[in-house]
Amino acid sequence: MLKLKNLYNGMDITKDLILLLVVGGLYSLSIALSNTFVNVYLWKQSGSYLDLAIYNLAVVVMQPITFLLAGRLAKKIDRVIVLRIGVIFLALFFIAVLFFGEKADDYLVVLGGLLGIGYGFYWLAFNVLTFEITEPETRDFFNGFMGALSSSGGIIGPITAGFIITRFTSNTGYTIIFAISLVLFSAAVVTSFFLQRRPSSGQYLFVKVFQERKRNKNWKLITNAHLLQGIREGTFVFVISVYLFIATKNELALGTYGMIHAGTAFIMYSIATKFIKKDKRKKVMMVGGVILYAAIFLIFNDPTYIRLLIYGVVIGIAYPLMLVPYSSITYDVIGKSRDAAEMRIEYVVVKELFLNSGRVISIILFIIAINLINPTTAIPALLLIFGIGHTLAALLLQKLELN
Repeated sequence: MLKLKNLYNGMDITKDLILLLVVGGLYSLSIALSNTFVNVYLWKQSGSYLDLAIYNLAVVVMQPITFLLAGRLAKKIDRVIVLRIGVIFLALFFIAVLFFGEKADDYLVVLGGLLGIGYGFYWLAFNVLTFEITEPETRDFFNGFMGALSSSGGIIGPITAGFIITRFTSNTGYTIIFAISLVLFSAAVVTSFFLQRRPSSGQYLFVKVFQERKRNKNWKLITNAHLLQGIREGTFVFVISVYLFIATKNELALGTYGMIHAGTAFIMYSIATKFIKKDKRKKVMMVGGVILYAAIFLIFNDPTYIRLLIYGVVIGIAYPLMLVPYSSITYDVIGKSRDAAEMRIEYVVVKELFLNSGRVISIILFIIAINLINPTTAIPALLLIFGIGHTLAALLLQKLELN
């Protein structure tokens, strides 16, 4: 197989690794352009936290259901085809948003379902391909470089989208942005045709891998950590963007936040890629987890635009410190688990089920809370409660016994 020389410590990386980074980069740029603005687009139509929660709940409910199906398909057909199916559904999501237009808030469950299906197929295939294409020696590089690509998309995407949206009347700017995202996903589909075919075979042993948690302490810790991670992500994924829009009433300001946050993260991912060593992963992850929780105290009670910008910088520093070692440790634990070579797909499915279960729990509790308590009182409290997810995940993984 064609090898390409990497500047980082003289590692050899394969052509497929580069192509997977390209697909991931196109995905990240498309999501950076539009994902935050979808929540704002729906907020402007309904002005309801409940509607946003229902939309995001549809996403995180369909995602794990799709993971189960995608895992079974990945055992029967090429994983690259599963990746392609995911990107196609993501493209269908943006076609639906464009088609529904200003009536999109009447189709929250449909839109959320399409996005969840797309995420499910895409991330199942992407995670399995990451596991197969990378080695323990190249995982920190891949995760760090993928993070840097995501951050680059985050620098370019939100500010570009915010600029375009504010330059057009009505929702024309949103239409343009969603159309560009559709084109980027189409380019990702084309790129996937250059990846080496990776057929699979054998039984789909999801239950066996789930039960492996009883005998494999490291695997149980990893899955529990992903549940905690999901509890934070479920609510934060849409509340922060709404806070930003409420504080400024301006999409360009929201784009500026995204650019500043992603610029900070880009620098940190670049540093993390080069300097986080295997024996320091747990300590670095713990530092990142603590900073992520501390950042919430900047905004939970007084989310002004300046405070939100500072928050964006702080989490831009913290996320790479948390996620680069966290991702690498996760794949290392899977790689050393029983029958990982034959059941790597099942391991990825179980991991993602725990992550999305956390997101579902988070959003359901959010919906219950805002129906029982005034949202202005409930949401700050929920941010403090859910926000500790990554910190607890990092603390839990200090117990890992790694060779």
